[in-house]
Amino acid sequence: MTLQNLTLKRGNGLNLYRQLVGELERAIKAGDLKDGERLPSERQLAAQLGLSRTTVVSSYRELESRGLVRGHVGRGTFVCASSEAIDAPFAWRGKVSAETALLNNSPAAHDLLRHSANPDLISFASLMPALECFPTNEYRRAVDQVIKSHSTEGFGVGPTEGQPKLRRLLARRFRVKPEQVLIVSGAQQGLDLVARCLLDPGDAVIIDRPGYIGAIQNFRAAGAKLIGWDVMRSDLGELEDLILRYRPKLICTNPTFQNPTGRTLPLTQRQELLALAARYRVPVIEDDPYRDTALTVTPPPALFQLDTSNTVISLGTFSKTLAPGLRLGWLLASEYVVDQLALIKGRQILFSGGLEQLALAELLENGTYDSHLVRLRAQHMERWNVMKRALEQHMPVRAVAFSFPLGGLHLWCRLQNGVASAQLFRLSLSKGVALVSGEVFYADSGAGRHEFRLCFTSVPAGKIEVGIKRLAEAVQAAESDSSRRQNSFVPLV
Repeated sequence: MTLQNLTLKRGNGLNLYRQLVGELERAIKAGDLKDGERLPSERQLAAQLGLSRTTVVSSYRELESRGLVRGHVGRGTFVCASSEAIDAPFAWRGKVSAETALLNNSPAAHDLLRHSANPDLISFASLMPALECFPTNEYRRAVDQVIKSHSTEGFGVGPTEGQPKLRRLLARRFRVKPEQVLIVSGAQQGLDLVARCLLDPGDAVIIDRPGYIGAIQNFRAAGAKLIGWDVMRSDLGELEDLILRYRPKLICTNPTFQNPTGRTLPLTQRQELLALAARYRVPVIEDDPYRDTALTVTPPPALFQLDTSNTVISLGTFSKTLAPGLRLGWLLASEYVVDQLALIKGRQILFSGGLEQLALAELLENGTYDSHLVRLRAQHMERWNVMKRALEQHMPVRAVAFSFPLGGLHLWCRLQNGVASAQLFRLSLSKGVALVSGEVFYADSGAGRHEFRLCFTSVPAGKIEVGIKRLAEAVQAAESDSSRRQNSFVPLV
């Protein structure tokens, strides 16, 4: 932006500094200067307007104090949209890093959590298991036992890698060495650690398209270039072409009951994917949080189990089978990778809470966790059936296409007849129902405009049909709005 049309009035005692600040502020508020746009350098603007460089520098500093621009040493001064409130004691907006400002322009995960926690909504948004099935009494007894017998380990400083007992039990469960297990505060932290450990700005990452919001955000925060691989086709020829074209630093995929599509990658394609990764020496990040949520089928072996080339890092979590509030997950990798990730984790949070780890270890050791999975699957199957019947009974004919995977916590839906999912999102919220619009699952803008995700496990069976009826009303309203807009369009002749 050269600000060619900017002129200042001279003479009659007019203050050029105040004029410049006012003109730039008006241009920003009017949208003539866009959010993120780079302003001319102080020297360039001073020469253009016939001002001293000191006047321009002072003007830029005043705009920064109001939160309207942000200066970066060696890079320049950038617009950051709107000003702080007039009585704000300090303009923090102007101090936020460019990376944070960019990421916060799309606060998808934050909004998702906010809607899921709203008690006034029937939320099909957040992927939670049926919390009514949580083994509350058994967990309480496990906590009491830890406090009674292992209070030092539970309340004191713990190993960054995780409590040894929990690591041993998970290692036994996955047939690896304890040194290959890292305890993390949910799989989300695992993705963040991997991104920090393996990626440099500008590195290419192949990810599922559509894919997990958290993976997109973490890799984008690391400065990676995100390359989508179509998970519905799961074309290994396409994947090889992407590897050859972009030379990715890693591949990240969710092969079992994939979020958001529910797709499960067949065994032969898993083997072919691993062969490609080994041939081109590309690490594979296996995001595998839904394996224990299978309803009636046993999914193929995990990529980590099939891997013979030491190329896979696998992530799992108890958030999808017990409760997201526990904030406990695990990462499986080579001992070297676990050591490197633990060093990064130590700089972040030192260690994960010992009490929760040891209580969960008790549930694994005494069989409570596996018994819980049996009850959970039965409850999830009931809710799956209720949602399936409600969608088939109440949704307008040929308005929405559904997939019904036999595992995971969610359905993937596609709107027909030109209805946009963002429009449906707004209408459904007005009727007291939350869903997740499809755009947030794509790293490339413009995709997912007619898709959305519904979680069938987090809402009690008695409320599911009520929520689907309201959603059907929202779909009908969205179709009516779309039809009116189309009919009101008069082509030019």
